[in-house]
Amino acid sequence: MEDTEAKPVSLARELMLLALLSLLWGASYGLIKIAVGTITPVTLVGVRVLIAASLLWLVVLYRRRNVPTDTATWRRFCVQAVIGYMAPFTMITWGQQFVDSGLAGILNSTTPIFVFLITLIWIRHEGVSLERAFGVLVGLGGVTFLIGFDALKGLGSHVLGQLAITGATISYGLAMIYGRRFASIAPEVTAAATLTIAATVMLPASVVFEDPTALTPSRASVLALAALASLSTAAAFVLYFRLVNTLGALGTSSVAYARAAVSVVIGVVLLGEALTWQLITGLIAILIGVAAINGQCSTLLRYLSDRKAERAAP
Repeated sequence: MEDTEAKPVSLARELMLLALLSLLWGASYGLIKIAVGTITPVTLVGVRVLIAASLLWLVVLYRRRNVPTDTATWRRFCVQAVIGYMAPFTMITWGQQFVDSGLAGILNSTTPIFVFLITLIWIRHEGVSLERAFGVLVGLGGVTFLIGFDALKGLGSHVLGQLAITGATISYGLAMIYGRRFASIAPEVTAAATLTIAATVMLPASVVFEDPTALTPSRASVLALAALASLSTAAAFVLYFRLVNTLGALGTSSVAYARAAVSVVIGVVLLGEALTWQLITGLIAILIGVAAINGQCSTLLRYLSDRKAERAAP
């Protein structure tokens, strides 16, 4: 049975999946904040990736996916596990002990900037254009509007924590670019394999650097960890590896902006929060940024130009 089939890609469907991924990852900040209250960082990461890997292997078995056995592929899985999970998960979890979630969200939303710069200067495997550069900057501005400029007041107060989150953001950018190497492998297989590698390293590390047996996690922390592992990790990374191969690294990185927009929409629609001019401005900027990064602004302008020409024609 083949893991992947050549199917036409619907951009609308992929953007809907991007919105879903943004929701799953957007929830992770709050879940980490709750879980790390009574669970130490390295232990939290280790258990998180173990639960997620276990769930995904059940999916792989149920769907009868082929699992690569060659050394070269598993070596690449190891690299992806380090830059995609172990390094960024640990840095973010540790950093959020000292950094407010709002500022953490802004720092982590800079992923598209680093993907853009790495692609421009080093990798160059994706098209880099002024439209995409415009989208990167406008999207970041939109996130800052949504979260609020007050969140930036904490910038520089806990430098090590902020550097850790920024380092995690750069690592995520590298992982998105590197993840395109797994295009021929089913997303759930890639996610299960890389998360398993992360678990085999992080669980022993938690014993070395912490004392998991001494922990007395609260019920809230346990529930947050369960949601973090199953939804924000297992389900999210299946979507992630799919989108890296359909939208590309830079397109997928725009999830850093989209998740902020999704969180605001949920707050307004479900929680009755006020829709202020600041939120509206931020939402519009994010939508423009995501569209530009994925090449849709130029497509829309060409469409409007063609329609105008048609109406002007005798």
